[in-house]
Amino acid sequence: MPCDACGMTDRVLVLAAGQSTRMRGRDKLLEVVDGRPLLRRQSVMAQSLGWPVHVALPPRPHARFKALEGLDLALMPIETAAEGMGGTLRGAVNALPEDTGSVLLLLADLPDITAEDLARVVAAGDAHPKALILRGATRSGKAGHPILFRPETRAAFSKLSGDDGGKAVVQQFADRLHLVPLPDDRALRDLDTPEDWEQWRAAQQQ
Repeated sequence: MPCDACGMTDRVLVLAAGQSTRMRGRDKLLEVVDGRPLLRRQSVMAQSLGWPVHVALPPRPHARFKALEGLDLALMPIETAAEGMGGTLRGAVNALPEDTGSVLLLLADLPDITAEDLARVVAAGDAHPKALILRGATRSGKAGHPILFRPETRAAFSKLSGDDGGKAVVQQFADRLHLVPLPDDRALRDLDTPEDWEQWRAAQQQ
């Protein structure tokens, strides 16, 4: 859904500024998936769309910056990340270039999301031009990620705070939301604890 004709550029925003507090000293975004840190995997996958990719990160110094070395990405240290997801989203979206069109929001900690899933959500935007939010969902219809936000929603991000993420934005435009079913439960499957990671890796071996 490129918007070159209207002078705007669609972008991917990878959210990777969380603190991994439940990992007991490990960083879930640096766990190895497909032979590389999860954060690097997600960022490379985001590049498959051909859109500029911005990655919201904790303030420097942080090991996540090293995990992204050599990639053509816009790295965004978010000073308000400590507030929670709301602060991260507010800071990251406000820092995007003024010519930003639609924004595909991708959580960095969803290891089962694929490039095909990203493309499916983007394609749904073409098929449903009146929708202002296109949101990935589980096979059973539970809303998840990734989420595509049209330019009309951008101003609402400046009001976010706390740890509610983009819930307030989604609620504001609920009448123009379209869910995009993705296979299985990967639109919601995040891994927040060492036990989550152990179970997930065991399942990959089956």
